Amino acid sequence: MMYVLLVFGFILLIKGADLFVDGASSIAHILKIPSVIIGLTVVAMGTSAPEAAVSIAAGITGNSDISLGNIIGSNIFNLLMVIGISAAIFPVVSQKDIMGRDMWWNIGASVALLALVMNGEISRTEGALLLLGMALYLIIVIRNALKTRITDYTDPEMSVTKSIIALVLGLAAIIAGGNMVVDNAELIAKNWGMSDSLIGLTIVAVGTSLPELVTSLTAAQKGDSGIALGNAVGSCLFNILFILGLTSVITPVHAASELVADTGIMTAVSVITIVFAISGKTTSRKEGLFCILLYVAYTAYIILR
Repeated sequence: MMYVLLVFGFILLIKGADLFVDGASSIAHILKIPSVIIGLTVVAMGTSAPEAAVSIAAGITGNSDISLGNIIGSNIFNLLMVIGISAAIFPVVSQKDIMGRDMWWNIGASVALLALVMNGEISRTEGALLLLGMALYLIIVIRNALKTRITDYTDPEMSVTKSIIALVLGLAAIIAGGNMVVDNAELIAKNWGMSDSLIGLTIVAVGTSLPELVTSLTAAQKGDSGIALGNAVGSCLFNILFILGLTSVITPVHAASELVADTGIMTAVSVITIVFAISGKTTSRKEGLFCILLYVAYTAYIILR
C-alpha cells in the first residue's frame, strides 16, 4: 500500500505543480507584471509551506537543530538540485532582476545566517531583524513590479477567479502530494533498514523541497524561466528571512557547531549559482549537471561524517 501511496503522492505533486504554475502565470498576465515577480513571491512562499511547517513546529517543540538543519538543507537542495535539474533539462535563462538583485540578497542572507550560526544561537532580536529584512525585500520587489508593468502581454487564458482557484488547488495538491511522498518514502526506507538519521538527512530534507523542484521543472518546461529561477531563489530567501526569523522570534534557535560547515557550504553554493547565472546570462545544461554532481558530493559528505 505504501508504494501505491508513494506513486499517488508524486502524481499529486506533478498535477498540482502544473495547475499552480498555470495559475501563477495567469495572475502575472492579469497584473501585467513580469512572471519572475510572482515566482519570487507567491510561488516561492507557497512552495516553501512544507519547510515552514517543519521548521516552526520543530522550533516550538524545542528541536531547534531540526528547524535550522531543515532550512540549510532545503536551501542547498533548492540551489543545486532545483536549479540544476531544471537547467539540465531546459537551460534556464537568467532574468536581469534576479541577477542584479535577488541572488545578491540571497548571498547577503546566507552570509548573515553564517555569522549567526557561528555565534551558536539565533536570538529573538536577531529573528526580528531577519523578519525586518524580509519585509524590506518584499517592499523593494513590489515597488519594482509596479514600475515594470508589461503592456504587450496577451490576454490571460483564465479569469481572475479561475486563476486564484488554480493557484489554491494547485498549492493544496503540491503540499498534500509532498507530505504523502515523504511519509511513505520514510516507511519504505525503514523497511529497507535505513537509520533515522540517514532518513532525516536525505528523505525529509529532499521531501520538503519537492514542491520547489516539481514547480520549477514544470515552469521551465512551459518556457517560463522567470517562475523557475525565481521560485528557487525566492524560496531560499523566504526560508532564511521569514521562516527562520519567525521561528527565532517564537523561541531562540540553538545552532549546533556541526551546522557551521553546512551553512558555509550553503553560502558558497549561493555564490556558485550567481556565477553560473551571470555567465552567458543563462544556466546551461553543463552547469546544471555540475550542480547536480555537487549535491551528490554534499550528500556523500553528510552521510560519511
